[in-house]
Amino acid sequence: MRTLCSSTLIGEFFIIGFAGLVAMKDPELTMGTVWTTCGILMALSVLLCGMVTRPGGVQLGWALQLGLVLAGFVVPTMFFLGACFAALWWCSVHFGRKVDEAKARFAAQQEAGADPA
Repeated sequence: MRTLCSSTLIGEFFIIGFAGLVAMKDPELTMGTVWTTCGILMALSVLLCGMVTRPGGVQLGWALQLGLVLAGFVVPTMFFLGACFAALWWCSVHFGRKVDEAKARFAAQQEAGADPA
């Protein structure tokens, strides 16, 4: 699960940065506001790469997905991109857990079939 989720989060890191560049064109937003918000979200996406297997890591990832979708109120394209990355996050978590379960079953079968000679 860690590899799939981390790949999604690193992709989000870049999307958040590009959305910040687009948001800078809005005359109602200051550059400090845009980059403070984007910087926090970008840092969160990188930190979550290491926390995804810990308790609460997946839930924080869902909070980040919600934040990306809500960013659509500032950069309308983010409604679409946020929804795409939320779907990728779901796939990463869902199929990542299945891969982890399959690896655990395989390891248990290997251990049970091994000769203790």
